[in-house]
Amino acid sequence: MNQQPHRDKTADDLGELREQAEHTRDELGRTVEALAAKADVKAQAGEKVAAAREKAAVATEKAKVKAAVASDLVKEKAAVASDLVKEKAAVASEKAREKAAVASDLAREKTAQTADLVQEKTPDPVLEKAGEVAEKAKANRTPLLAGVAALAAFLILRRTRRARR
Repeated sequence: MNQQPHRDKTADDLGELREQAEHTRDELGRTVEALAAKADVKAQAGEKVAAAREKAAVATEKAKVKAAVASDLVKEKAAVASDLVKEKAAVASEKAREKAAVASDLAREKTAQTADLVQEKTPDPVLEKAGEVAEKAKANRTPLLAGVAALAAFLILRRTRRARR
């Protein structure tokens, strides 16, 4: 009877030893794989390159987003500045129109006053002759304009010839 418990114990010891051996083999295999991975410089470099590429892609994407935001901001500022310039130009244009209207009215008034004064001071025979000349000029508008154009051309040619000398 004594021998049987001893045999069972040995059989259990053998099973445990086999399990321990299997466990040790697994650990040894993992350790060898880890050492091989550490020794594989090419694979490590590839991993580092892949990590650097990913980091660069993330940085590039961030830069694109920042550039888009900056571009939108610049566009907004330009639109606001453009609107402001348009408003100021409209105000300045309106002021210029008002001043031109006032100046035009003043010029008409002065011209009318001057015409009245000239008519008062000019003798009747001179006014009649001036009216006749005006009527003849209206009737012969084309030859009169041609004559004025010829005179202007003559004067311009004369001035340019003098300037060359």
